[in-house]
Amino acid sequence: MTLDRWIAFLLLLAFALYGYTAFFTMDAQLPPIMQRNPIWPSSFPKLLAIGGVMTALIVLCGFEKSGTGAPNSDATEINYRRLKEYKFGQALALLGLMVVYALVLRPVGFLAATFLFLAIGSIILGERRYVVVALVSATAAGAVWYLVNVVLGIFLTPLPVFF
Repeated sequence: MTLDRWIAFLLLLAFALYGYTAFFTMDAQLPPIMQRNPIWPSSFPKLLAIGGVMTALIVLCGFEKSGTGAPNSDATEINYRRLKEYKFGQALALLGLMVVYALVLRPVGFLAATFLFLAIGSIILGERRYVVVALVSATAAGAVWYLVNVVLGIFLTPLPVFF
């Protein structure tokens, strides 16, 4: 079995456990008045679990492979013999950046932390047009803050704590 199928199998197990939690344990803790609501706090986790299980099964069964026999099909396969050629430095840098983002989100504020996360992340991935990086990061951070704060009504601290 190839590496992508092993990863899909592990993700299938993780999403099955996540789905079990979403379907059977989260709803048992709801008060009776909330049990009549059409959307419960477990609705989105249930959709994520179903989508994750379906995607993992598609990869596990090999349905995502193209049947045309493309000449460069070996170039897109994950080859465990060539793991040293993959860009693990970028992946580890992005994971570290995610941890830093989570740690500085409250003290720095949502807008600045999200802007810096998106800008530094795109530079790590190789984007060198810094004006485009700044515009896209600022627009995305502002749009997400507006949607969450104004449309959904969930307060996010937009500015640093010392303001």
